[in-house]
Amino acid sequence: MNGIIALSIGLRLLGVGYSILLLARTRDRRFGFLTLLFSFMTLRQLLTVQTASTGLEELPGLVVSALTLLTVYYLSAYITDEDALKTELRTVNERLQSFRKAIEHAGHAIFLTDSNGTIEYANPAVESVTGYERDEVIGENPRLWQSGKHGDDFYADLWEQITSGSVWEGELTNRRKSGELRWIDATIAPIVEDGDVNRYVAIERDITERKEREIRIEDQNERLIVLNNTNEVLRDINRELVAASTRDEIEAAVCEQFASSDLFDVAWIGSRGLVDGSVSPHSWAGSDLTSLETHIEAMCTADPTPVEQALEGPDPVFTDVEDGQLQTAGKKRCVVVPLAYRDAEYGVLGVVTNNPNAFDLIEREVFAELGQTIADAISAVESKQTLISNSVTELEFQLAGIDEPLAKMAAQLDCTVTLEHVVDDGDENQIQYVTVTGPEPEVVVEYATDADFIGTVQHVYTYEDRALFRLSVDDRSVVTTLAQYGASIESLSITGTTGRLVAQVASSNDIRSVVNALRTTYDGLTLIAQRERERDVQTEAAFRKQLTTALTERQREAARTAYFSGFFDWPREHSGEEVASMMDISQTTFTQHLRAAEKKLFETLFDETLTTFPG
Repeated sequence: MNGIIALSIGLRLLGVGYSILLLARTRDRRFGFLTLLFSFMTLRQLLTVQTASTGLEELPGLVVSALTLLTVYYLSAYITDEDALKTELRTVNERLQSFRKAIEHAGHAIFLTDSNGTIEYANPAVESVTGYERDEVIGENPRLWQSGKHGDDFYADLWEQITSGSVWEGELTNRRKSGELRWIDATIAPIVEDGDVNRYVAIERDITERKEREIRIEDQNERLIVLNNTNEVLRDINRELVAASTRDEIEAAVCEQFASSDLFDVAWIGSRGLVDGSVSPHSWAGSDLTSLETHIEAMCTADPTPVEQALEGPDPVFTDVEDGQLQTAGKKRCVVVPLAYRDAEYGVLGVVTNNPNAFDLIEREVFAELGQTIADAISAVESKQTLISNSVTELEFQLAGIDEPLAKMAAQLDCTVTLEHVVDDGDENQIQYVTVTGPEPEVVVEYATDADFIGTVQHVYTYEDRALFRLSVDDRSVVTTLAQYGASIESLSITGTTGRLVAQVASSNDIRSVVNALRTTYDGLTLIAQRERERDVQTEAAFRKQLTTALTERQREAARTAYFSGFFDWPREHSGEEVASMMDISQTTFTQHLRAAEKKLFETLFDETLTTFPG
């Protein structure tokens, strides 16, 4: 056998082995076919080897064997590339399947549209965001759920941005299929191929709950800012009230503090007239003062007026001021706060604002308490002025059948009742010490016990022609009315159905408010005299000198020794017997001297003293 035949047989055997190897590795049937082909070619070569003469005739078979072997090789490389491509395609397909699952299960609505905006694909989440099922939106345009809350310019800018190849992100207000408005966070991106935009993908997420929460927080922050500003104004007002020493200072400070706040424009304090009910401002401040008169006139056109409504009860009255009634255009809000303390009327506080929600964010009770605080401060300074002022206005009134506890007692018992002293016991009732001339003390006690306007009665002492009583009287008293306006009683005496009342008010106080309050409350009261005079003020040195002159030497010694030895302390440092021993006198003598000194002290203190009481 020549070399050509041997080489041909070797190539064919190699091809058989190579094909079998590739078949076992790849399990590709094409290698099985080639294995059979090489096997038959090898068998044929072996069968013809004995008959071959030179081997040259086997040369084509050798070439065929080589080409077949190369075919196996290249087929192996092709199958390798094919497997790699299949693996890559399988990986890509798996990724696409994952992406599809992610889109299908996404909580956001995802839309794919053509270049005209017609929806070609929508994931199932579209129903939770728009209310439409996915089949209902395929072939439709997203304008299907437009709410009308955005203008044409808004959508024109949106389309201009995405058609230029840019991504648009923002918030929309859409309308669900049910008609409900929802806030949507949207992202719209163009899909560019070969430099042209031919599709759009939109992702929408319902953020209504978040937006509503943000709006609530914003509203709460606004309320907090308003309340903080209001509290700051109220704190400043309270500081000013403490520092003020006159009613004018109080009213000016209140108006200035309100007007200086960004929340309010104008603040004023005024009172109504008794004849026509017109409102007269005492103090005012703000940025729109030129229209203050027009504003007050506008409020007085209503029936009843806001001022009348406020003064009839403890609550503030909120009202609107229509367009054109103030210098600046637009409706304004106004609150009218009654300034009342213990039924004493000190006018009203008016506050005007451009902010339509300013008063809605403030509790009504805040203004009511503010009105009481201002009135309390006015009452306090007027009472203080009355007590410390040297210059006073003396008011003399004639009483005739007035509805007053002491007047009723005098008329019912046909006697003379004189007010001696008044004490505020801290409760609703007031303690009055009165002397009654005429009936027996038992008769007075019996009457006072049955009277509904007298709480308690005690017979204190009986003089020659009159008896002293301690009465607990309710607040329906002329004495209480005067106290509310910072006035003091000089004298009050009623005989039968008529009487005389003399009161003193500091000249710096509002005398008119005192007179108006008494006239309004008591029909049978007539002002018959008004006098300005200087009050006699006794100095401390004069009081000491008067007391020293009244005491004897032994009385002064007894009082001084008792004081410095701790006899008046509790518990006592020394007893009366021990103090008497210090003075080298008997306890009885010491007691007599001490009691005499105490009596003279109280006579000096209480006799010839005006009847005054806390405001």
